[in-house]
Parts: sequence; structure tokens; C-alpha cells
Amino acid sequence: MKAPKSSDLSTVLLMAVLGLAQSSLQEDSWSSQWTCEENKCVRSSVPSSNVNQLNSIHICSLTCGQYGSLWPRPTVDTDLGSHLVEFNPGRIRFDLSQLSGGQDARNMATQITRIFMENLAKECPNITDDPGTEVVISIATSSPSVELNMETNETYSLHLATEESKVTVAIRAVSLYGARHGLETLSQLTACSALPGGPLLMVADARVVDRPVFVHRGLLLDTGRNYLPESAIKRTLDAMAASKLNVLHWHITDSQSFPLQLPRVPKLARFGAYSSEKVYPAEMVSRVIEYARLRGIRVLLEFDAPSHAGNGWQWGESESLGSLAVCVNQQPWRHFCIQPPCGQLNPTNPELYNVLKDLYTDLVSLIPPDEIIHMGGDEVFFPCWNSTEEIVNWMAAKGMDRSQESFIQLWAYFQSSVLDLVDEQRGHSNTPTILWSSHLTEPKHIEKYLNKDRYIIETWVVSKDPLPKELLEKGYRLIIATKDAWYLDHGFWGSTAYHNWRVVYSNTILRHKGVLGGEVCMWGELVDDNSLDTKVWPRAAAAAERLWTDPVSSTNAAEHRMYEHRERLVRRGVKADALAPQYCYLNDGQCQ
Repeated sequence: MKAPKSSDLSTVLLMAVLGLAQSSLQEDSWSSQWTCEENKCVRSSVPSSNVNQLNSIHICSLTCGQYGSLWPRPTVDTDLGSHLVEFNPGRIRFDLSQLSGGQDARNMATQITRIFMENLAKECPNITDDPGTEVVISIATSSPSVELNMETNETYSLHLATEESKVTVAIRAVSLYGARHGLETLSQLTACSALPGGPLLMVADARVVDRPVFVHRGLLLDTGRNYLPESAIKRTLDAMAASKLNVLHWHITDSQSFPLQLPRVPKLARFGAYSSEKVYPAEMVSRVIEYARLRGIRVLLEFDAPSHAGNGWQWGESESLGSLAVCVNQQPWRHFCIQPPCGQLNPTNPELYNVLKDLYTDLVSLIPPDEIIHMGGDEVFFPCWNSTEEIVNWMAAKGMDRSQESFIQLWAYFQSSVLDLVDEQRGHSNTPTILWSSHLTEPKHIEKYLNKDRYIIETWVVSKDPLPKELLEKGYRLIIATKDAWYLDHGFWGSTAYHNWRVVYSNTILRHKGVLGGEVCMWGELVDDNSLDTKVWPRAAAAAERLWTDPVSSTNAAEHRMYEHRERLVRRGVKADALAPQYCYLNDGQCQ
């Protein structure tokens, strides 16, 4: 066969390129039209010249079904219209004339509206300059307070109406934090058109009345095992705000590392941080707390003690303070702790309490007035104390033997002493504190050691364990962290089982006046900035709807809204894990 001339080859290549281009154009000229049929978005292919507003499943989902793509599902009343209106963010105007409170309230309102606009920009980053419909958002509140605490009223109502070329949105709430939730819901009533350059679309008419079932809706992050940068914590807060979670439980230190830089006790971080770069200075913690507050989230700092305290505490003897902690990094570790490296504070050393006084003085100065501190208090390993001569001699001098009950008494002595230190720094003894469930909180003797008016117990037992009911019967307030459903680290180590979003969502907790709410926990042994998002999200959002709505419906009823919320988190910069093949997202109900 005769080889082609170079000119012939060029012609062949040109035709091939044109053919590919033509093929691409033909593919691009086809899009998808979506219709809502029996509360499900159904797709059909049509020429692009006939594409209407419902040109993506994301847009169809805004008005399909009673709750559209809202997450978490509203609890009181939801009425979404079936029509959409085009608008441009450049024509949004905020009316803050009905805010209660002074300049602090106005400043905060300005910040939460800014965050709302930033979220809209993430929905549709390449919007056209078409002026579009004017949108006026009025925000009215009845409480002048900008404080965020467990008593903050988060109820809100949203009424959206469209008349001719104007959209009016009225958000009414007791607090600015309820108004913030209303703005989050409004952002979830918008979507970007799949057409090039936008526009943004909004549900034309809607009415939502909403309030949470539980006041404590938390996520635990652990920075003692692996350091998480400030950017990762803030990204997590953004995802929490999108899901209406309202508590970041920051397990900031552990026996592996002490990254918290405290002005009065700088040696803790100097001896305990992994490096000088992997620390949390006080000003960084303050930034995170304020960042969270503007998103309706409280930050609970946890300094776990007397166990889970090792690295960072080695310097006592060199400063003539004696052993502040014992069993630090001892081997074989199984003789001295539950997880390596070992370390427990020395409750018999009076110098320890002077150091703790400085530590809690710094902690109290970092957080808002009367904010709760989580004191940890789990997994005290009695063989560590029992193998420490200084401790057993002290106990013997007090007439105590070496039984489990005696070590529980020693533990209770430590806990009472540190609570007194915190009360001294606050100037009163009214603020409760949180402890993990442990030997100290067992129903048979908890009332002997822990005042039910001062202590909230966070239980981390399996769902069938009777402990929560037993503690409620004794009058204690609880936060529930169900180990076999809400421990997000499970499935990545040992014989633990992975809890997918359906397991997380289906974990019901007691509806009781003593149950404040619950938390999902991302323990950090196998998590850093590279894997944080995919291990937390969107599973934590499943818990968010459980804690906000406590629905009686199944995960099948929530499935498509969960798919939509996962896509929303991705658009907002969170690398949320995939839940299913995209086919399942595009074919509602076909994979159940």
C-alpha cells in the first residue's frame, strides 16, 4: 500500500479534528430536561433549544417533594411553590431595620448576610451581569442579645413571595442565630442554572416555620492525635453551619500531644506539641470561636483529665514540681493505659493543682463568659496509679486501700478539686461542666460523687446499653454519643464496623427533657487534613437531621435530599465522600 503524502496526512488529521469537534458540538447540543413526577425528579433528553428552567436535577429538586432539597428537614411547617424565578445576587438588598438590639446586633447581622452572599457565590461562581429580579430580604428579631448558649432560641420563620419583578423574603426569629438558620434555608432554596453563565434561580413562593428538636447538636473533632490546621477546622465549621449543627466539641489535647499554647503554662505545648508549627495559639483559638459563633456554632473546648494526659506534662521534676503526670510513655503500654502512649495526671501532687489553676485560668479567658468546659474524665486506668509508689503511699496515709472503690474515691477527689479551680476563676459555681461516662458515672455511685446540677454526662455506650435511661431516672442531663452509630472512626481500625449515613441517620435517641441532644465523634487517630472531609461528611449531616428534626420516616424518604446536600457541601468546598454511583443520584429511587 502506498504511503500518503504529508499534505494528504494533514488533510486526514484536519478532518479527524473537525469530526471530533463536530461530535463534541453534537453532544453539547443535547441537554436534559427534568420534571417532577410523584415527588421524584425524572429525566428526559431533549434538544438544547427546548431546554427550560428545569435543566438540571439540582434545579428540579428545589420544588420536587414536600421539602425540596432542604437539609435538615424543617420541623413545623413547609410549603414550597412549584415555580422558580431568576435573580442576580447583585440586586439583593437587606432590610435590617427591624432588628432588636444595638450596634453589636447590627454588626453581627451584617456578618451573617455576608456569609449568605458568599454561599450564593459558591452556588453560581460564573453568573452573568443580567440585572435580573430584585430581591429584598428583611430580617426581624425580638431578642437584642448576641450571646450564643444552650438557652438560645433557634426558631425562625421564612416567607418568600414573588410579585411581578420583585421577590420579598421575610425572616422572623427570636435571635440572630435563628435568623442565621433562616438565611441558610433561603440559600438552599436557590440553585444555579446549568446554562452557561447562570442565572441563579430561586423558589418563587415558600413558607417555612422551623425549630430544632434538640438544643445540643454536635460534632467532635480530635486534634490531640493528629494536628488539624485552622483552615480544616473552619471548613468543618462551614459544613456544620450548612447542616445546622450548633456545637463543635474540640478535643484539643490528648496523651499523644498537647498542641494548645497557653500563656500561663507555655511548657505544656513546648513539651507536648508535635512541632512549633503544629500548635494552637490563644489568638487562633479565639478566631475559631468567633468564626463558629457567626455560623451559629458554639465551641466546647475539652481538656481531658485525669487520663489522656501524657506528653506535655514531663517537665514537672525539672522545675522542682514533682511528677505532674505518671506512666508517661511507659512500656509495655498495655500495663499502664488503654491506648499508647500512656499518661495520667498525678492527683496526689499538690503542685499539679497550681498548674491546673493556671491552665483553667487561660481556658476560661479564651471562651465566652459562662461557656461550658468539657473536662473529659474517661478511661482512667487504675493499674497506672496502682503501680506508682507516690500515689499508693498517699492513699495508704489517707487510710485507703488499693481496691477499685478507693481509686474511684481518688478520682472523685481530683474531679472535685479541679471543679473548684474552675469555679474560682469564674467567680461563681453556677456553670455546669461535661464529663464522659466512665466508672465515675456508674449509676450505683454517681450520686455520691457528681452533683446532678453541676454535671452533664456525655454517654458513649452502644445503643442498647441501659446507662442513659438509668442516669435520666436519677435526674442527670445527658448528651448522647452512641458508639455503635455515631463514632465516625469506626470501620477503620480493629474489629469495629463502619457506620454509613443510613446507620447514622437511623440512630434515634431518647426524647426526654434530660436529653440535651447528641454528638457524632471523629476521633483522630487515623485522620488528618487529607482525610478529614471524606470521613466526616456527609455522614455528620445525617446526624444533623436526626438531631434537628428527629424524623420518623426512613432513610429512603431522605435519600435524594441527602444526595443533594452532599452536592451542596461539595460546591461549598467540602470534599464530602461519594454516597453512590452518580446514576443513583440522577435516577431518584432506582437504587433503593
